[in-house]
Amino acid sequence: MSSTTYLRSAVAKGDALLTRVGSQLQSFVLLLLRITWGWQLVESGYGHLTHLQKTIEAFKGWGVPFPQFNVYVSGCTELIGGALLVLGLGTRFISLPLLFNFIVAYATASRGEFVQIIKGPGRLDGYDAFINDSAFPMLVLALTMLAFGPGRVSIDHLLKRRTRATT
Repeated sequence: MSSTTYLRSAVAKGDALLTRVGSQLQSFVLLLLRITWGWQLVESGYGHLTHLQKTIEAFKGWGVPFPQFNVYVSGCTELIGGALLVLGLGTRFISLPLLFNFIVAYATASRGEFVQIIKGPGRLDGYDAFINDSAFPMLVLALTMLAFGPGRVSIDHLLKRRTRATT
C-alpha cells in the first residue's frame, strides 16, 4: 500500500469516526442550544413585558411601527417561544414567529449595520456589528430549530414516537 493510499484510508476512517461521534452528540447539542438560548428568550420576553414603557421608548427610537403593540407581540413571542423551545414542544412551529421577530429586529434596530454590510463603507465593521447584535444568536437558534428540529430529548420527539406507535 502506497503512502498516499494509506493516508487517504486513514483520513476516510477518521472522518467516519468523527461522523459517528458527531451524530451521537446531535440531540445533546440541540438540547443545549434549546435550553441555553430558549431561557435567554424567556428572560428577554419577560423583560419586554415587565419594563413596558422603557421597551416602548426603545422601539420608538428604532422606528418600529405601532411600538406598544409590537412590544407586546415581541415580548409574548419571545417569552412563550423561549419556554416552548426549552421544553422542545412545537419547536419547528414556534421557530417561524421567532425567526420573523428577529428579522424585524434587524430591519429596525440594526438597520444601519445591515445596510453597511451591503453598501459599505466599512463592510467588515458592519458585519462585526451585525453578528455581535444580541438578536444574532436568537436568529441563528430559530434557523437551527427550523432546520434540525428539537432532537430526541424533547416533548416533540416523545409525541412523534407515541403517534407512530398508535398508527
